[in-house]
Amino acid sequence: MAARGPGLSRALGAPPCPAWRRAHWGAKGRLKPEYDAVVIGAGHNGLVAAAYLQRLGVDTAVFERHPVIGGAAVTEEIIPGFKFSRASYLLSLLRPQIYTDLELKKHGLKVHLRDPYSFTPMLEEGLGSKVPRSLLLGMDMAENQKQIAQFSRKDAQAFPKYEAFMNRLALAIEPLLDAAPVDMEAFQRGSLLQRLQALSTLKPLLQAGRVLGAQLPQYYQVLTAPITKVLDQWFESEPLKATLATDAVIGAMTSPHTPGSGYVLLHHVMGSLEGVQGAWGYVQGGMGALSEAIMSSATAHGASVFTEKTVAKVLVSNEGRAQGVVLQDGSEVRSRVVLSNASPQATFLKLTPQEWLPKEFVERISQLDTKSPVTKINVAVDRLPDFLAAPNAPRGQPRPHHQCSIHLNCEDTLLLHQAFQDAVDGLPSHRPMIELCIPSSLDPTLAPPGCHVISLFTQYTPYTLAGGKVWDEQERSAYADKVFDCIEAYAPGFKGSVVGRDILTPPDLERIFGLPGGNIFHCAMTLDQLYFARPAPLHSSYRCPLRGLYLCGSGAHPGGGVMGAAGRNAAHVVFRDLKSM
Repeated sequence: MAARGPGLSRALGAPPCPAWRRAHWGAKGRLKPEYDAVVIGAGHNGLVAAAYLQRLGVDTAVFERHPVIGGAAVTEEIIPGFKFSRASYLLSLLRPQIYTDLELKKHGLKVHLRDPYSFTPMLEEGLGSKVPRSLLLGMDMAENQKQIAQFSRKDAQAFPKYEAFMNRLALAIEPLLDAAPVDMEAFQRGSLLQRLQALSTLKPLLQAGRVLGAQLPQYYQVLTAPITKVLDQWFESEPLKATLATDAVIGAMTSPHTPGSGYVLLHHVMGSLEGVQGAWGYVQGGMGALSEAIMSSATAHGASVFTEKTVAKVLVSNEGRAQGVVLQDGSEVRSRVVLSNASPQATFLKLTPQEWLPKEFVERISQLDTKSPVTKINVAVDRLPDFLAAPNAPRGQPRPHHQCSIHLNCEDTLLLHQAFQDAVDGLPSHRPMIELCIPSSLDPTLAPPGCHVISLFTQYTPYTLAGGKVWDEQERSAYADKVFDCIEAYAPGFKGSVVGRDILTPPDLERIFGLPGGNIFHCAMTLDQLYFARPAPLHSSYRCPLRGLYLCGSGAHPGGGVMGAAGRNAAHVVFRDLKSM
């Protein structure tokens, strides 16, 4: 498909840095030869860690290899006049105490809550002049039940009970997000005092058990069973089950039929915004504005943030302790501790001198599951999509469904499974799962008047293609064309509205944003890579075998998403360790 205008299929190289943003960024503070703490990478977790440490009186510097801070939480003007949240694109999971502690509203963060939040249009033929059905879900439970009743009255009655059931599980699990996991190494090998301190960290687990009570077996099933098994016990209508199942597979190389897919769903329903449980929203100015607010909070208290400063390796003392970093230009920056917001693979396999790490640990990190199904496509359009199931307003103004996560090819869980199976065979999905978001429907500052920016979070696309093919420009464009053809079936005229597009396959996400395998969580959110075992057993408390080096990114507990919890938790662990040094 020939898109109009500049920016067609841009997918290569580092994030672009237009003058309007380069002028705003640059080094924050003067580079000194020594700090108390150095943070590798200015992704949101790294910035959160720096902000907390600096507030605690720890002199902290952050080094970012790109000209723009934010990591995957970044805003880029990829196509002139259109500002995209190029990678991450929605906010909900950011821990509420981070909002409060870092005073993010004071530092400019503004979020547009979405209500309704989910729209699933149907492809229904043979209806004559009738409008195809759709499923629209929001905060109004009575309206949700009315929508669901189109497909099943029984499901409409069950939906409030299901929501209460899932909210109770989220309430029980949430405290586990805000503290380091039990330090199993200290528990097994530490002194009596260290063992007692490790035992005290069991408190959130015991609290979770008390909250769940007698229903613990049912909740255990949610965490371990295929999400289809869980949903089949609640509902009978496929449009509802498939819509809910998307949150169980989003960003994960799993099928709704895969055991353990329920946890990924839970991970996506635990968030809140403005005190509203489960709410999701768009950040005013794009996701980069969140990173800006966190950085502003950090620098206001004295932290230094440096862009275009690539860390080449971790500096290790003769006694086997991290004591700073070596930059790509050869200069050394000393510090008492080093925190890495990079992935576990980059941190331990590339940046850390291997002679200081046990062979078993290195092997474990090299074997982490990083499979990713995601291709992100950013699209500039000159008008809103006009869905057959919900025609546009006469003057083309956004309607409620335009602000939602719009789920396409999601009428049936079998469609999701078939899309997954294609990728298992090394093929991009023939009928990919598409989550379409239009942030400019609530934030018109992102696009020229009358135009919009669209985020397409699509799957499944394997990192390695079958038949020896590679993700070259031809393969990228062919897949994007297939996605656009699917959208065209739901919203005729979509392809003709496209001004430009930016295609990011798994290898592109890996190269540009440092996401191993293109995995948005750094490594899969599977039960064998969570809590005690994230990123590796005995090393889940942000510490690692090299003393003084800490992990603070998505590859650490509690995992991926724009949550900030890993950064906050790691900062508190580091602060306690510094006090005892």
